[in-house]
Amino acid sequence: MASEFKKKMFWRAVVAEFFAMSLFIFISIGSALGFNFPLSDGRPANATQDNVKVSLAFGLSIATMAQSVGHISGAHLNPAVTLGLLLSCQISILRAVMYIIAQCLGSVVATAILYGVTSSLPDNLLGLNQLANGINQGQGLGIEIIATLQLVLCVLATTDRRRNDVSGSAPLAIGLSVALGHLLAIDYTGCGINPARSFGSALVANNFSNHWIFWVGPLLGGAAAAFIYDFILAPRSSEITDRMKVWTSGQVEEYDLDADDSRVEMKPK
Repeated sequence: MASEFKKKMFWRAVVAEFFAMSLFIFISIGSALGFNFPLSDGRPANATQDNVKVSLAFGLSIATMAQSVGHISGAHLNPAVTLGLLLSCQISILRAVMYIIAQCLGSVVATAILYGVTSSLPDNLLGLNQLANGINQGQGLGIEIIATLQLVLCVLATTDRRRNDVSGSAPLAIGLSVALGHLLAIDYTGCGINPARSFGSALVANNFSNHWIFWVGPLLGGAAAAFIYDFILAPRSSEITDRMKVWTSGQVEEYDLDADDSRVEMKPK
């Protein structure tokens, strides 16, 4: 970990997560708030949220940021994605912790700026995730788990270096998965599949009602996706103890061809 801590590229990656997260939050939540921005006489012109518009805003902004900084940090932009890649033994514990801190800080900064931009909005909750009427905590938790599971599963599958059949744009595929999660969950919980995004709104709006759901649900979904993909759908032939060395060494640099199933395997250097 100490060697990784001293590398400039490590800190560039952390800064990239912060910067990209800030832009993502400003664009996506800004799009969601725009549905009831007062256009005349200080009253909203339309009080009905366009779920497709908001879902596409979140999905396309993630795709754009992934394309922009993916080669620098991997463009996790979500603590649940970071946890999934950590449990998949693709990043170090230090990198995971620093990424999550950077993501949360980026979310808070962007939400605070949005608060200033949208200060004239009545009852402005800054995209706060809340349970819809009639949805209890258990149901909300289940929705968040499923919505996040499909996202992290998509990330693991599209970034699997053993695959040679992936064509098209990986950032776009991940962005569409984010949009899909919002189309599923937005009417139930506001879609809190990104704990850092939820934290920014809760902190600036000073409202942490049921906030635990928007951390526990996504993190459980990310962990479940890592387990399902790595041990059931596409198990790796390398020993788990060898792969866990990445948690301290920080990098997966060598790729060897496994003789049994002719797949490229990741082995920590």
